Amino acid sequence: MNGQTPNNSPNFWQVVMSVCAALFGVQNDKNRQRDFRGGNIIHYIIAGVIGVILMVAGLVLIVNIVLS
Repeated sequence: MNGQTPNNSPNFWQVVMSVCAALFGVQNDKNRQRDFRGGNIIHYIIAGVIGVILMVAGLVLIVNIVLS
């Protein structure tokens, strides 16, 4: 099995990794095509919003630690 669910949609970790790759601006063509072919947009939106919130919170934490 190739790590995907039977209906050829990305599993939870594949969605998380795709969102992380998108946040950093790197994604290979194979994964991008998999995401557009079998992914549910709602899963990517939710994961993206959570990812952005975590990234901003992490940056705020780092800045507060450095400035203190």
